[in-house]
Amino acid sequence: MPSSTSPDQGDDDLEACVLRFSDLDLKDTSLMNPSSSLKAELDVSAKKKYSFAKKKLAVTSSTSKSLESTDKRNPFKEDLTRNQEVSTWLPDISCFNPDELISGQGNDEGEVLLYYCYCDLKDPDWVCAWQTALCQHLHLTGKVRIATEGINGTVGGSRLATRLYVSVMLSCPLFKDYLCKDDFKTSKGGACCFPELRVGVFEEIVPMGISPNKISYKKPGIHLSPGEFHKEVEKFLSQANQEESDTILLDCRNFYESKIGRFQGCLAPDIRKFSYFPSYVDENLELFKEKRVLMYCTGGIRCERGSAYLKTKGVCKEVFQLKGGIHKYLEEFPDGFYKGKLFVFDERYALSFNNDIVSECSYCGVPWDHYNLCSTPQCRQLVLTCPACQERGFTACCVTCQDKGNRQAASPAQSSFKEECECTARRPRVPRELSRRGPLTAGASPLKPGAQAGC
Repeated sequence: MPSSTSPDQGDDDLEACVLRFSDLDLKDTSLMNPSSSLKAELDVSAKKKYSFAKKKLAVTSSTSKSLESTDKRNPFKEDLTRNQEVSTWLPDISCFNPDELISGQGNDEGEVLLYYCYCDLKDPDWVCAWQTALCQHLHLTGKVRIATEGINGTVGGSRLATRLYVSVMLSCPLFKDYLCKDDFKTSKGGACCFPELRVGVFEEIVPMGISPNKISYKKPGIHLSPGEFHKEVEKFLSQANQEESDTILLDCRNFYESKIGRFQGCLAPDIRKFSYFPSYVDENLELFKEKRVLMYCTGGIRCERGSAYLKTKGVCKEVFQLKGGIHKYLEEFPDGFYKGKLFVFDERYALSFNNDIVSECSYCGVPWDHYNLCSTPQCRQLVLTCPACQERGFTACCVTCQDKGNRQAASPAQSSFKEECECTARRPRVPRELSRRGPLTAGASPLKPGAQAGC
């Protein structure tokens, strides 16, 4: 998961305020779609309250004229960040019982949002303070990254809270010309999916390790809708000899993501972090010469700059990317060419859209795709170990961690020693693909109990 800082605490006393967007036209139905979808899901009493709240999205007409700008794309953006109090940009929730915002946050009743928006932000610190206050106001947990290049977030809470959050984001002058309702990917979950709320300002909204001033989101690959991407993959897989194809289906995610789910016939690099992706491209540039590259990732954000980086090398015929990522593809094609689970960066670890299991227990080799954290407290590696192996005590990611855990149990005073985890030590930071003999997929061979498991 992209790292983030602790949220700014701000004032504890966040008074409920009327949401003031001076250029917001409440008659614009395109802005009210989230409200419409929300009303369809709420009970009668909640519908009435939500309608009342929507009407109270007030317009400060006395100041709107003075805030008008010749920049029609983002009216009064500078005034918004410099002169506006954060509290004036929070939705009015006084018509709701507080329990309505807090209740239904469990996995079955609540919701998790995943979204990103690339756009120029002149004052990311103000946006950070506002996002912190907004999420606290709606009792949302999760992680939000903000930079001058935009915003990237995944938040969870009650369905009412997440829908209010979407409405606010779609109406905000900073984002409303760039975001649409379809940019928000939803899944069952809630505030329980995240241990806390973390909002921070960073140089990049997804950490590729290269300044946005050098590789910009403004020069990405060609976006393909899920339907268009599906046809391209179908064409690629129908070829008699995929090894000699002019197309590469490239997974831009980390190895532990692609291990439990991936597109058939994909090239899945064995990298631990997205910040290693540029080096991976550099080390394996021959693979991409004169190729049509079909890139994909979880929600689309990594492909935006990953495709831009690949294009700067000038070796590919064309570079395409899946718009909305795997998440949107699976919504449309749950039984398509993506097999297995979709890894997510929260305490659920994965989402299931089909019944395929493409990974296996690292100890005994039986089909298994449920991740657990390594049982050694200091280790944060993920491990695939089936219930039978867990019962036999195989709960660590490797021999080093298993032995460390045993020693700590016997001598608690030795809990601070830090041998390097074998899972990390044995994996090259940037793997070199000497040749592509058939489709590459992530994952290691099954291991016998007591051997080095790895994830």
